[in-house]
Amino acid sequence: QVQLVESGGGLVQTGSSLKLSCAASGRSLRNFALGWFRQVPGKERESVAAVAWDGEATVYSDSVKGRFYAFMDNAMNTGYLDMNSLKREDTAVYYCAVEELGSASRAETAYTYWGQGTQVTVSS
Repeated sequence: QVQLVESGGGLVQTGSSLKLSCAASGRSLRNFALGWFRQVPGKERESVAAVAWDGEATVYSDSVKGRFYAFMDNAMNTGYLDMNSLKREDTAVYYCAVEELGSASRAETAYTYWGQGTQVTVSS
């Protein structure tokens, strides 16, 4: 079992930056991958980014490419999502999740463990 606790969400203005954290406990994230997803009420959850534990594989959705950066701190067993140049359309609940295969998939079904979500609100 892996427990994930996200933090770092909040209310910011457009153009600002936020850094989300996803702290894992119960098992090491070694050989796993960490995915980041977001969901807006009334819409399906969408993949934002995914990163393999060693950073060798990282993928991003087109909507965040060049603005968001996902990385791991294996010593801390924690993943991070650096979000820059935030836009109003980035407003959502953000979730982190663990993929045991470690392939950094963008498919939601590949992920086994999920965090509780953290709200990010970007205002103009």
